[in-house]
Amino acid sequence: MAAPPRPVPTAPRVTADDGDHRRDLIVVGASAGGVQALQRLVGDLPADLPAAVVVVLHLPSAGHSVLAQILDRAGPLPVTAVTDGTAVRPGEILVAPADAHTLVRDGHVVLDHEPRENGHRPSIDALFRSAAESYGPRVIAVVLTGMLDDGAAGIVSVVRAGGVGVVQDPDDARYGAMPRAAIATGTALRRAPMSDMADLLRGLVDEDGNSGSTAARPDASATPGRVRAVDMNDEGDA
Repeated sequence: MAAPPRPVPTAPRVTADDGDHRRDLIVVGASAGGVQALQRLVGDLPADLPAAVVVVLHLPSAGHSVLAQILDRAGPLPVTAVTDGTAVRPGEILVAPADAHTLVRDGHVVLDHEPRENGHRPSIDALFRSAAESYGPRVIAVVLTGMLDDGAAGIVSVVRAGGVGVVQDPDDARYGAMPRAAIATGTALRRAPMSDMADLLRGLVDEDGNSGSTAARPDASATPGRVRAVDMNDEGDA
């Protein structure tokens, strides 16, 4: 017999102006090697995650992406391909379509067809920047495997707005250039291998965003020795 369908979540939208500063919006960017990294992340995230997740993976402009279907089979959280106006809700994962910037504003997604950024549409920087502008300290921005430097400027915007920046450990990434570019900005970031990424994110979600970014402090939820802070004096990966 086929497995029964998962219940449709009834949680309210993650809106930007309700005065609640929990970290309840996770924005994730990936490029080359990203499908496998995202499958691992989605598979490890808990079913009761009290945060929305929005994912940008660099995609060819032509064709139809099946990433949402792939990720929906990878873990317990429901995964949806974004359309313009899709609501952003805790406990749901939204995946950007090809050939459109995916922006988050006031509890929903806006698809934008402005020119490419860093050679890409969707752009990771565009997603991160919109999250920083609208959600401030409630944002956790994550840069995963990829080539070149998309996401580096955006993660700086998130941290400056009071949010938290996280990168996949470049030595753990199939392609370490994007995490290294983020580290090279000199912004205080957290670093983790994919095996510890979901635990790190859940720990950051459970913290109070009103206390300010904890990006440079030890994270008790992470496996000791596997997750560490990164700042402008951290050499070896920049």
